[in-house]
Amino acid sequence: MARTAIIGGGAAGFFLAINLKEMVPEMDVTILERSQRVLDKVKVSGGGRCNCTNSFEHVVDLAAVYPRGHRLMKRLFNQFGPRDAFKWFERHGVRLVTQDDGCVFPASQDSQTIIDCFLSEAHRHNVHILTGAKVNSLSELHDYDYVAVCTGGSPRAEGLQWLADAGHEIVKPVPSLFSLSIDNKAFHNLMGLVVEEASVMIPGTKLRASGPLLITHWGASGPAILKLSSYAARHLSDNDYRVPLSINWTGQNEAEVMGILQDIKHRHPQKQLLSVRPCDLPSRLWEYLLKGTQNCWGHLSQKELNRLAQTLTNDTYLTAGRAPFRDEFVTCGGVALSSIDPTTLQSRHIPNLYFAGEVLDIDGITGGFNFQAAWTTAYAIALALNNRILTKNVK
Repeated sequence: MARTAIIGGGAAGFFLAINLKEMVPEMDVTILERSQRVLDKVKVSGGGRCNCTNSFEHVVDLAAVYPRGHRLMKRLFNQFGPRDAFKWFERHGVRLVTQDDGCVFPASQDSQTIIDCFLSEAHRHNVHILTGAKVNSLSELHDYDYVAVCTGGSPRAEGLQWLADAGHEIVKPVPSLFSLSIDNKAFHNLMGLVVEEASVMIPGTKLRASGPLLITHWGASGPAILKLSSYAARHLSDNDYRVPLSINWTGQNEAEVMGILQDIKHRHPQKQLLSVRPCDLPSRLWEYLLKGTQNCWGHLSQKELNRLAQTLTNDTYLTAGRAPFRDEFVTCGGVALSSIDPTTLQSRHIPNLYFAGEVLDIDGITGGFNFQAAWTTAYAIALALNNRILTKNVK
């Protein structure tokens, strides 16, 4: 009987174990988890709701949702894509719902539904689950025929040193998907305010993102900031997370905003600036951006209109850091994709060694894309091992 060890009891590890047992029932499969609990990230993901995949209906270019690894993901989607994942979960008793933004959640709105499914299926297929089982070297697994590394992202390069020692190229891991700190008390006073159609960018670069922006007691968060942090993960790390951040509060360009301001001035010349908010801005934000200006719209000079349009579309701050790593769930970096076979995800350096999930240099923006990468890469390994076993049986 062939034996497979899966290092890591997270999303990719369980998905690989279950699919491998479904394809090759006679395979002996063991999950080795270093901590005392499995599937912890699944439990807390999506605010406890688990954004388990995305419909990809709004995705035109995979590079926009996978800043690293989009070419490999496009290739692997031919084996197991988002529609396959949706069908897989529903076939295994997890009913899903798709939001207007494409994010997919369990209908229960509870991540425990996913966890219960994985644990139930693993038990049904007699997958061995060992917790408190830390693997320090591949030599410890010489009793297994196949080994799959599904350890997730590592916050430090040292956590991947054992794989580097085995000959694999390691792309330095840095955090991705995090909020940004802004050291500005007046800005912090807007805490809790959400601007639905903001866009953000790092001046002097092509790094930009759009979507809802949330102001917190430490700075800025929300989908727009999280996407930008993913696109700019390495740039931000290289600059110690202290860079200029430009916020466009309107989601429109400066010329469009100028047209709106001029129209308001023409239609409401006697009204105070505070009483007419352009672009449906939240009242607290509009008051903050005006900085105490009490003019009537009709009294604004062209220079003042230009300055106001600039503020609305290019309000710039200096970031002062990022959220602590413990609050993040994704890293940029890991095992270089040049170190693996792009179809089977087998190591190019060590036979019968495979990689799935975030341990690879693949990461996505927020919205279910990282879980989809876990399902897709795990399935690819299960399929590769199934094909190997079939080939052996034919011989």
